[in-house]
Amino acid sequence: GFDRILAYPTAEIAVMGPEGAVNIIFRREIADAEEPESKRTEKIKEFREKFANPYVAASLQYVDAVIEPKASRRELTRSLEMLEQKREARPRKKHGNIPL
Repeated sequence: GFDRILAYPTAEIAVMGPEGAVNIIFRREIADAEEPESKRTEKIKEFREKFANPYVAASLQYVDAVIEPKASRRELTRSLEMLEQKREARPRKKHGNIPL
């Protein structure tokens, strides 16, 4: 599992990229528009603002924190210090390998 998930402000966190998602979701609306390319660009911008940004992911607790790139070293150090004493308890093996 994951102990801590960090993201940069420029991260796009979504199942699909904005371009592909817009092409599928708004296919008819774009095709019916007078200027399809400008409509597509507008929809991509809206999609990026509403769904494909780290702040939405953080608000849904998919990401623990959104950090600036210059804070990466500090946050990595904090994470390693926090996990220094962590030990995972693993279940004993039911069956060992038999010598052949």
